[in-house]
Amino acid sequence: MAAPISASPNPVGRPRRRARTLPQQRARMFYILILPWFIGFVLLYVGPMLLSLALSLTRWNLLNSPKFIGWQNYVDMAHDARYWQSLKVTAIYVAGGVPLGLILALLLALLLNQNVRGQSVFRTIFYLPSVVSGVAVSVLFLWIFNPEFGLLNNLLSYLGISGPGWIASVDWSLFSLILTSLWGIGGTMLIFLAGLQGIPLELQEAASLDGAGAMQRFWSLTLPLLTPTILFNLILLIIFRFQDFTNAYVMTNGGPLDSTLFYVFYIWLNAFQFMSMGYATAMAWVLFMIILVLTVIIFTTSDRWVFYMGGDS
Repeated sequence: MAAPISASPNPVGRPRRRARTLPQQRARMFYILILPWFIGFVLLYVGPMLLSLALSLTRWNLLNSPKFIGWQNYVDMAHDARYWQSLKVTAIYVAGGVPLGLILALLLALLLNQNVRGQSVFRTIFYLPSVVSGVAVSVLFLWIFNPEFGLLNNLLSYLGISGPGWIASVDWSLFSLILTSLWGIGGTMLIFLAGLQGIPLELQEAASLDGAGAMQRFWSLTLPLLTPTILFNLILLIIFRFQDFTNAYVMTNGGPLDSTLFYVFYIWLNAFQFMSMGYATAMAWVLFMIILVLTVIIFTTSDRWVFYMGGDS
């Protein structure tokens, strides 16, 4: 008796399915794993950004439906004296606070990079202030800079110096907030410290054997090799300083004669006090463009002063 004929594994007319290669399987798994992040990115970032761009072209008081007015919000900025004051105050704040923050953070990193006893304890002490931030820090410096019973003026009185008005003074209020911003340089210091530890000790030892002193090694070796870290910290500080809000709100509420009217603080005033959400959204987009342009300028000019080990620049 003849054995039954088994069914063909590949019937005529049915194309054979190709087995996925390992790169294809990895690519498929990659897209599956990244899908939740991508959905969240679109819904929580791209979507709100596009919505805010549309709202910047409207007049909306949060109570009624938005009314399309085109580019009128952007035109109104050119005639808003307080807008230009907020831009001027923020520019001075960034121009003063960013260099001071970079220099102080670098000096602290150089000190904490020394091989001394209790090194980890000192690093923790200098980093801890950056963990405490927000309203608590603003209230603390509100007491320090109080012109009548503040800690700083009390200390100056012991030296026979009559302290200024600080946060209550038109001339000193912005400078007070610049000093307050230095409280949170611990993160910047930590990044500088990581950059210093990434410089090979062999280069330092070779320069020392060639007769280079400490200052010469710093200017000719350490600082050039630290320029990528400086670039990173510079961009981060510019972004953060342009968006500072809490200190101006809690400590000065805009300051006397709008002397501390930060840009983001003025956005908040327009959005939640003047009930002009469309205008505030347009201001936010202008701020985004300012930061973007500054970042692009820094990146395009970085090849002139940023040096990488193993590269020309």
